[in-house]
Amino acid sequence: MRVNQGLLITTSVLLLAACAAQPPAPVEDRSLLEQVRASEPEQEEPRGLQVYPLRNPAVDELIRSAEQAERDGDLPRAAMLLERAIRIEPRDPELLQNMAEVRLAQGDWEQADANASRSFDVGPRVGELCQRNWRTMALARERLGRHEDAHRARERMQECRVEPPPRF
Repeated sequence: MRVNQGLLITTSVLLLAACAAQPPAPVEDRSLLEQVRASEPEQEEPRGLQVYPLRNPAVDELIRSAEQAERDGDLPRAAMLLERAIRIEPRDPELLQNMAEVRLAQGDWEQADANASRSFDVGPRVGELCQRNWRTMALARERLGRHEDAHRARERMQECRVEPPPRF
């Protein structure tokens, strides 16, 4: 059986072009979570002013369960548990950021960006959470092909760092 070589080459080129035109399928990417959650590379503990909210005990339990689901690799369950917690505390910036990170790991770039942005809007404008917000937005926007917005997000991340006053 003789195959037309020109047809074979044309088909191969079309298949490669179709693959290149498709956005990547959502992939659970744990390295993205590591990038978002990393504090300053040279430091073990975050420096500067940190702000931590008071939390409902039911929300604490849902967060612990979501963290366990994430460690087990069950990101859909982690997202479901965080959604329940957000229904209880819809303006909790840490919850919104945790959801943004899960969405980022699932490859849902739009939702990751939206949740991180909302977390920033209702959360502290300084500290580690603020940096995680902007880091998440930068990574999500980069994956969405919004490179200029990603660059601006990385610049804004620097504004989150406020050094505490020297001790007496």
